[in-house]
Amino acid sequence: MTSNDEHMKVPFRSLSDMFTHAFSMYFDRPMITTHFGVVYTYGQINALATSFSSFLLNELNMKKGDRIAFVMPNIQQMPVLLVGAIRAGITVVNVNPQYTSREMHYQLLDAGATAIVILENFADKLSEIIDYTMVKNVVITRLGDMMPPVKGFFLNAVNRILYKTGRGVKFRGYYSFRRAIRLGSKSPVDPESCDPGDIAFLQYTGGTTGIPKGAELSNYNLLANIEQALLEYGSVLEKGEEKIISALPLYHVFALTINFLLITRIGGHGRLVVDPRKIHSLVKIIRDFRPTILTGVNTLYNALTYDRNFSKLDFSGLKLVVGGGSSIQKSVAERWQNLTGTFILEGYGMTECSPLVCVGPIEQKEYTGNIGKPTAYTQIRIVDDSGADITEIDKPGELWIKGPQVSKGYWNRESDNEQCFTDGWFHSGDIGVWKEGGFIRLVDRKKDMILVSGFNVYPNEIEEVVTTHMKVVEAAAIGVSDRGSGERVKVFAVRSDSSLTAEELINYCYQYLAHYKVPKYVEFVDSLPKSNVGKILRAKLREREKSRKADNLNGE
Repeated sequence: MTSNDEHMKVPFRSLSDMFTHAFSMYFDRPMITTHFGVVYTYGQINALATSFSSFLLNELNMKKGDRIAFVMPNIQQMPVLLVGAIRAGITVVNVNPQYTSREMHYQLLDAGATAIVILENFADKLSEIIDYTMVKNVVITRLGDMMPPVKGFFLNAVNRILYKTGRGVKFRGYYSFRRAIRLGSKSPVDPESCDPGDIAFLQYTGGTTGIPKGAELSNYNLLANIEQALLEYGSVLEKGEEKIISALPLYHVFALTINFLLITRIGGHGRLVVDPRKIHSLVKIIRDFRPTILTGVNTLYNALTYDRNFSKLDFSGLKLVVGGGSSIQKSVAERWQNLTGTFILEGYGMTECSPLVCVGPIEQKEYTGNIGKPTAYTQIRIVDDSGADITEIDKPGELWIKGPQVSKGYWNRESDNEQCFTDGWFHSGDIGVWKEGGFIRLVDRKKDMILVSGFNVYPNEIEEVVTTHMKVVEAAAIGVSDRGSGERVKVFAVRSDSSLTAEELINYCYQYLAHYKVPKYVEFVDSLPKSNVGKILRAKLREREKSRKADNLNGE
């Protein structure tokens, strides 16, 4: 167990105070370059965010602690929305735009969100379920809303033609983003002061049981994690000078804390990327923007190393490369280092921990397979099944985490909090071992979680959808290795009708699941392995999958 004292002083009372400081210090400096190449300064984002805060408080009559949902990809409105809501004391609920209407409905209802801002491209999904939520106020924004008038008009027109946005939207009385900003600018309101313990974000995670839960991340949790990151990386960072590419979406907790909050704290300049899967386009962005910092997941770094134009870039200005969201593979780390001359510093984090928990030392120059050491003021225990501490090297146990960045618990989940939090210790569900020098290595992730391109996919949710098919009796989902995305979902299904095909079942899943959750492989079986109390043993299926060479992964 680490000996760090969990008490940590932070230089700001709230995220709102941190934003105020940053906007004052770096007023004329570039803050955001959009996916479409438009640059916004700290002063410009400040003005728009101030108007949005006033709109929420004065026009919508929202109160401190109310919840607002954002359904937004990495476009220029996102920083405005984040800063504006936080300054107003409103709790942010980030919703993945890839969610289906079913998934969106669950999260909005669970969080009790009473307002939502959504990109027009996804508004049709909201229209299907809004009557079954607590949402009273809707703000719809379009891709070109913060662009120069002519360019914005053209972009919105093209978007509507190509993607048929705005059709099928049934709810009435919504605000446009531009109108919201205009109304806010006419009636400025001084927000209430925020307290350290106020919940800034309900950041949703599947948790260890697979049921989506909102981790309550307070102002203090996030401020502490920002300072922890600075203590680890600050020696190579220069205030007001750093440039970072946000290929990960800001609704993902890793990018939210590192790419947005930390970079804002030091006056950095961020470049938003909407779709990092377009590798050729991303390489051009890296070439033109010349970042000093890169963050990403293993699959992103892997894809970049295989792009022939990437190796031609000038990497001399690259100071810091951080890998998170999933383990960095040795082959990827070595190819990256050979191509760029820089090393991917691997970290470990969890949504419940804001997210940073462990980091590789800044001076590390070779791949170790470790997740580093606990960051400053973070305590970690590795415990056995009885909860007793493990101190021996290479003996596996569950990681328990304690520190100023750890959430106090899940939103409205008393039983889960009793299971996952003990005297401030968060039970991660991840299995790790101590290595020499206080380093930690993960030997297994949460028992059943599937990691697709850095996103958590939980078998319970997949199985729930699959078993609603009238021809399926029962099902189990596991992750299988995939070169492109790290893992993909495989489903074992017991069918009641032999006419059911893998293709039919996969197409059925597309109606109810985000695309990265949809099974890539389906295998039909006569029965599933179960415990003596009838619980399906996914571990047995994983063992079976590893031990055999499957010639037909679709299993028909």
